[in-house]
Amino acid sequence: MSLRTRDTLGGRAAIAGIGATEFSKDSGRSELRLAVEAVRAALDDAGLGPADVDGMVTFTMDTSPEITVAQACGMGELSFFSRVHYGGGAACATVQQAALAVAAGVAEVVVCYRAFNERSGRRFGAGVQHREPSAEGAALGWTLPFGLLTPASWVAMAARRYLHAYGLTPEASGHVAVVDRAYAATNPAAWFHGRPITLADHAASRWIAEPLRLLDCCQETDGGQAVVVTSVERARDLPRPPAVIAAAAQGAGRAQEQMTSFYRGDLTGLPEMSAVARQLWRTSGLGPDDIDVGILYDHFTPFVLMQLEEFGFCGRGEAADHVAERRLPLNTHGGQLGEAYLHGMNGIAEAVRQLRGTAVNQVPGAARTLVTAGTGVPTSGLVLTADG
Repeated sequence: MSLRTRDTLGGRAAIAGIGATEFSKDSGRSELRLAVEAVRAALDDAGLGPADVDGMVTFTMDTSPEITVAQACGMGELSFFSRVHYGGGAACATVQQAALAVAAGVAEVVVCYRAFNERSGRRFGAGVQHREPSAEGAALGWTLPFGLLTPASWVAMAARRYLHAYGLTPEASGHVAVVDRAYAATNPAAWFHGRPITLADHAASRWIAEPLRLLDCCQETDGGQAVVVTSVERARDLPRPPAVIAAAAQGAGRAQEQMTSFYRGDLTGLPEMSAVARQLWRTSGLGPDDIDVGILYDHFTPFVLMQLEEFGFCGRGEAADHVAERRLPLNTHGGQLGEAYLHGMNGIAEAVRQLRGTAVNQVPGAARTLVTAGTGVPTSGLVLTADG
């Protein structure tokens, strides 16, 4: 990646509203209805109405089109709509797209949303059932014939190499599961509210794809989450304290694939997240020591360890100790392992709550938060800060 100057996006937009449905295993309603409920809740939180919205951003995987959600919510004209690819890697990128539109004057109020019935409907963990002929589908031809059919099996390959390279055991990633579930246990919105775990529980859970156990894997969730992005100036006039977007970034590494980048020279890191980290630190002017809360994408625990290392919170192979010693408040909502799996959008909401001072597991004085999106795929990240 070439050296670049600091971009000009930082500090020009803010998250002014957050809203979600309940998180369940059987919502009993359509994905469109979930999306509309989440969007309306976010607008209410921001003190805005449907008529104020002129932009919409979501994931390419979302089944509820922007114009359909806009119509169902009672919105008027849209001047901006966009979608971001690569599953969970899109989460922070939706906010980046919204911030770019606001900073460029293309839109004034942009809603980012994600809603799905991932437990009662299509279950990503069930593996690849059918693919239409495409370049993306052809790439899977290098892994599917050998039994690597699911995201867990793809991540297990990199996780095994990471543990071997640094002389670690599967207990290393168990620390992530224990921390996430400890926070989820005190979060009434979390599916695993009241149900913390121990390292012994982690070690006793069944194998999914060695070295990944059941408690290393995120949930399957029905639900929706939305956030409202506008200019910092407008956000200051709204009811909630702005969560300023100090930096937003996307990243894809060399020889990048979707969770199957097995032909790189080194499988013990996440080059796509390294690209995001460099952009975030450069734009925000901050570094690891400045972050008060880390909301790191946790679809599988080993990639949380790698992210801590890519962002410079600790040295290579040292992340397990970093988590065990709780040096950084991590996934204070319970993460996707403990609260809900919403492709990372619920993590963005938690970062906002920490800055507002309204989180259930509030970190005293939290003023700077780091949020990341799907790892192992082209990915994205945010640095959010308190206003002023």
